[in-house]
Amino acid sequence: MSNVILAAGPIARARNGVIGRDGTLPWRLKTDLAIFRAITMGKPVIMGRKTWESLPKKPLVGRTNIVLSRDGSFEPKGAVVCEDFSEALSIAREQAEEDGASEVCVIGGASLFELALPKARRLYLTDVDAEVDGDVTLSPLDESRWKEVRAERHEASDVDQYAFTMRVLDRR
Repeated sequence: MSNVILAAGPIARARNGVIGRDGTLPWRLKTDLAIFRAITMGKPVIMGRKTWESLPKKPLVGRTNIVLSRDGSFEPKGAVVCEDFSEALSIAREQAEEDGASEVCVIGGASLFELALPKARRLYLTDVDAEVDGDVTLSPLDESRWKEVRAERHEASDVDQYAFTMRVLDRR
């Protein structure tokens, strides 16, 4: 059995559960993007096709990019494509062990988070202090199943449109 753990996120959500709008993030949070990069660097990341397509630069450098897609002809440059979440997880765990990484991160979208959350041992969650319009939402979390192990508050600034709290939660 692998010692590599599954982490859901990093994921940023507004107070009303919104995580996306029109194929992009519904806010500008440069500090949160830097935190995202630091958390995921050197680790395999699993994402859906729409998340892949939303990336400004593909692939995410310094990480094995694994994209879930049912489209057998989809061949993104610089990424491994899987049709099934458990296959993606298996490949990601093998790659993490090879790279000496302790985690695999599921980075989006909402349907992949729904698949990952029941299996995840860690959750990286950015709570954005705003209610925003969007077309992608995250289902409410049962936080009684999680223990907050770290929280880092960031105020709105010239590079961060809204204040936010980056939290790390481990499964109880």
